[in-house]
Amino acid sequence: MLDPTPFIGPYAFRHVPHPDPEVLVRVLERERIESAWVGHLPSVFHRDPRHGNRELVRSLQPFRGVLAPAPIVRPDWPDWRAELQWAADTDACAVRAYPQIWGLGPDDARLPELAAACAEQNLALLLTVKFEDLRQRHPLDVAGDLQAATVRAIARAHTGVRILVCAAGRDIIEEVHWGLTPEERRLVWWDISWIWGPPEDHLALLLETMGADRFVFGTSWPLRLTQVARANLALLPESFREVQLADPGSWRSKAE
Repeated sequence: MLDPTPFIGPYAFRHVPHPDPEVLVRVLERERIESAWVGHLPSVFHRDPRHGNRELVRSLQPFRGVLAPAPIVRPDWPDWRAELQWAADTDACAVRAYPQIWGLGPDDARLPELAAACAEQNLALLLTVKFEDLRQRHPLDVAGDLQAATVRAIARAHTGVRILVCAAGRDIIEEVHWGLTPEERRLVWWDISWIWGPPEDHLALLLETMGADRFVFGTSWPLRLTQVARANLALLPESFREVQLADPGSWRSKAE
C-alpha cells in the first residue's frame, strides 16, 4: 500500500506534533503502509518553492525507497519548467500544485500547461482541496478550498496527466465526477482521508456510485490522524469489506 498524501515540516497556522520524516517512517510501519509520496508543508505558503523542494529531497534521502519526494511546481513562477525537470530527475513520481493558494482560477491557462508538462514527464499531478476544516482555520488563512471547476478544467484539457485530488469531501468529488465525461473521469482519482464514514457513510456511497478504482488510500498525515482512513475502510458495509482501491504505485506508464 502506498500513501500519496503525507507531508513533512511545520504548518503555518498551528502546531503539528513531530512532522519529521523519521517519525513518518514509523507511522507508516505501524499502519502497515509500505511507502509514501511526501510533500513539504512549509513550502505550500512560500512564493518560491524551490528552496523547500531541495530541503524536502535532502530530508528524505536517508529514507529512500520508503519516502519519495513530491515537490511543488508553480506554473506562474519563472523557470517552472526547469523546476519540473529537476523534480523528474529526482525520481519523483508526482508533483504538487496549489492553485487556490496562488490565486490561479479555473480559467488560468497555466494550469493545463503544467498538466501537459507533467504528462510528458510521466508525473502525476497532486492537488489538495484543503488542509483544515473551515471551522478550524486561522483568520489569516484566507485562500479557501480548491474549486471543483479548477479540477474539471484541468481534466477537460485532455493532457493525459493523472490528477490525484487529496483531502476532498463528498460534495466536491461528486461535483467534479458527474461534471466530466467518462473519458475525462478516467484521469481523476481521489484519496479517502477526508471522506466521511459512518454514520453518514459517504465513503460507501461514493464507492458504490463511482467505483473503487477512482479512489486511493490516503491519511493526510500529520494534519489528520492516520487511523481515520483505516477505520472508515473497516466500517464499510459487509459488501465492501474486500474492496480494492487504486494503487498509485502502479502509475508508471502513461494514463490511458
